[in-house]
Amino acid sequence: MYYVNVAVEHKSRHTDELYTYASEAPLAVGQMVSVTFGKGTGEKRAFVFETDVQPGIEPSRIKQITGVLSEYALTEENIRTISWMRQRYGIRYIDGIHCFTPPGKPPRPGKEKRPLSKISEEAQEITDLTDEQEAALSAIGSAIEQKKNRSFLIHGVTGSGKTEVYMQAAARALASGRGVIMLVPEIALTKQILERFAGRFGKENLAVMHSRLTARERYDEWMRIYRGEAKIVIGARIGVFAPLRDIGLIILDEEHEATYKSDQTPKYETVDIAAKRLLSTGGVMVLGSATPSVVSYQRAKEGIYDLLVMNRRYNEVPLPKIEMVDMREELRMGNRSIFSSYLFRSIRQTVAAGSQAILFLNRRGYSTVLSCKECGNTLKCPECGISLVYHKAEDAAVCHYCGKHFPIPDRCPECGSPEIRRLGAGTEKVEELTRELFPDLTVDRLDLDTARKTGEINRILGSFSKGKTDILIGTQLVAKGLDFRNVGLVGVISADVSLNIPDYRSTERTFQLVTQVAGRAGRGDMQGKVIVQTSTPDNFALIAAAQHDYKSFFAQEVMLRQFMKYPPFTDIIIADLTADDEQTAQEQAENCRQYLIRAGLPESDKIYPPQITSSFKGTGSSRYHIMIKCPKGMRNQYVYYLRYFGEQLTKNRTGCNLTIDVNPYSTY
Repeated sequence: MYYVNVAVEHKSRHTDELYTYASEAPLAVGQMVSVTFGKGTGEKRAFVFETDVQPGIEPSRIKQITGVLSEYALTEENIRTISWMRQRYGIRYIDGIHCFTPPGKPPRPGKEKRPLSKISEEAQEITDLTDEQEAALSAIGSAIEQKKNRSFLIHGVTGSGKTEVYMQAAARALASGRGVIMLVPEIALTKQILERFAGRFGKENLAVMHSRLTARERYDEWMRIYRGEAKIVIGARIGVFAPLRDIGLIILDEEHEATYKSDQTPKYETVDIAAKRLLSTGGVMVLGSATPSVVSYQRAKEGIYDLLVMNRRYNEVPLPKIEMVDMREELRMGNRSIFSSYLFRSIRQTVAAGSQAILFLNRRGYSTVLSCKECGNTLKCPECGISLVYHKAEDAAVCHYCGKHFPIPDRCPECGSPEIRRLGAGTEKVEELTRELFPDLTVDRLDLDTARKTGEINRILGSFSKGKTDILIGTQLVAKGLDFRNVGLVGVISADVSLNIPDYRSTERTFQLVTQVAGRAGRGDMQGKVIVQTSTPDNFALIAAAQHDYKSFFAQEVMLRQFMKYPPFTDIIIADLTADDEQTAQEQAENCRQYLIRAGLPESDKIYPPQITSSFKGTGSSRYHIMIKCPKGMRNQYVYYLRYFGEQLTKNRTGCNLTIDVNPYSTY
């Protein structure tokens, strides 16, 4: 008889451990089996984590495995990564397993669904590389061929040809018989990348992974990768879990983007998962960005990443000229429009010259605040506590957290006044005003409201790339890696939106957004122009962005981070305590804090008192959170104690649950 330890597919935290089962035949780590569990007689899936186990109890008391499921199996690398994720993020075994297995059950038999069937192949053979591209490719290619586990950070200005370096590096990995994972931060960007990779490598060698696929499409793509039919995986962050057997290269394009951090359990950081998987396969990781995150650039300075710099655009066209307009001066001159006079004239001149314009505002909706003129009350979501945004097309107040729609009240719910004002501007209002000011031009909008379906995203971007749209209005979707050759002007409607977010990353986010959206201009054979409208033109992030000076921005920002003990000099850990009633959540949050302090962990003065989580979306429940500025090197210890406290909450049936988020992209 053989004995193995398995993780059983079960939702309860009470059963988050490995269980010993007997098998008449030897099994391998990662195999999927069926077992009966507990007092039940129904069969459940389980995955083998350990073999050659010496039972700690009488063998006669050990249940036998009832069958081996052959649809697929995890690899030893998958199992090691899942165990590591459990320790690093404080998750359950099954949370990690679900990342590495196809969603749901196998679909009914039928014709295989291929989401790439309608993707065109964009042939773009490039043989002449710039010296900077050659140097980057030489370093990456050498590591791939020698199977050296190395990580590279490409700091390349917009238009410097990073994508070509990615594709030629992918070709090197394929030539050595290894697989490639190419990740992008937004689903909207996968089509453009897919077309280029399909033109170079053929659609039959590609698979796509992202959340917009149907369950059938995701399962079929997963199985194509698992069977070895697809050697290149392109997708959003879930693509990092692709079932490639031998990964030679993982690329994270626009590595600075917050979307690479999962906001749902398990709350993983994509770059961490990539690095861990490649450690087992001896593969290479490539991070690319025109505006690297402060954390990544600091890692490069410390030698953790090899820094590769690409300062020149491929077409030798100068970087766009960025000019700032002080909107306070516009107000003094009597201009209360969201368009400065300079931006208005520049749009006219740009389109008259045969070029296109992009207008960027990182706020969707029509009016961003609904407020009572009499008492100042702001309408908020009754469940989330977040200010509602007015959407004119739907004539509704919308919560951008939970997505619920509410009718606009005739009177203020606080004082009864009928004077409810609609303040602020979102992309919907910008679109309306643009159509009024430029009735002879073709205007389109790309945000989460217009891009609900992949087909609509492709229509909007297709029309713009073909020159059918004169002005494209959008949120951060238009700032991320899109390559349009005829954009002569980019207008940033309000650069202060991201500056005013109460988060330590606000200046970094502002610098990145302005620089990235500016990079959409002048990618053809002309220098583009960027107009940044702001009420804080003396902010160091905006000044650095206007000068295309990343090093200056980084030097000031990293100094502030070090002084304030923020990442990359600490790890921020958020412990969320959720219960049906507010008192229980608050009490258990304080109990958790005191438990950590009594544990004698270093710098316990950086374990801050519990705060109510205003952005919590739960129905009929409350959440408090504890923020911890964890010293470097102590993350695992803090997570260990937090996970133990959470297990005790469950064991003692307190009605309170604890979740852990390491280095979240929002600190409430």
